[in-house]
Amino acid sequence: MKKWASVLAVASLSLGCGNQSPSAENTTPGSAAATSGTATEAAAPAAALPEFREVTVPSGTELRLQLRSGVASDTSKVEDAVRAELRQAVSIDGKTVLPAGTELTGAVTDVERSGRVKGRAHVAYRFNSLNYQGERYPITTAPLSHTAEATKGKDATKIAIGAGAGAAVGALLGGGSGAAKGAAIGGAGGTGAVLATRGEEVRVGSGATVTTRLTAPLTVRVRVS
Repeated sequence: MKKWASVLAVASLSLGCGNQSPSAENTTPGSAAATSGTATEAAAPAAALPEFREVTVPSGTELRLQLRSGVASDTSKVEDAVRAELRQAVSIDGKTVLPAGTELTGAVTDVERSGRVKGRAHVAYRFNSLNYQGERYPITTAPLSHTAEATKGKDATKIAIGAGAGAAVGALLGGGSGAAKGAAIGGAGGTGAVLATRGEEVRVGSGATVTTRLTAPLTVRVRVS
């Protein structure tokens, strides 16, 4: 009986050893590698996104511009588009906020051709939009206006030439009284020429330099370097 009891004990021990779970050392290499890869990915830092800050350009700041489209009293119409670019950068606290070349757009606000009797030609416009780093900002600027030169001196010269020529012809034909009549007729002819002729038009071509200013603050998003 003792012998059979010993045999049964040995058999029981053998079965117990066979049913033990695998140790940590038996973990498959693939599982360990997957765990390691996941940890590495979690530890990798996210790609840095560009940072921006808002900067306000105060009202009254001068904008020195170069026109990219021309305006003229005899060809422009109200609401015609006008384009320009900054020819000089705008800086705040020593740092450039709006670089040279920044685009501005606006429109013609008033236009008048030169009159035959009186009235000087003029054309006016203002800028209301700014394009910076792919974003468009509404702006408020002082209007710009160009007026043709006065022609009174030229008109007086035309009348004087007409009177002088008439007087010369009258003197040849009828002496002193003829000269007076000729002067009157010549003067009237000169006046007629003035009335029939328009004054000077005003034309400002592409590439012309002009200066305006902000009449309200402008806030833009500036990339932080």
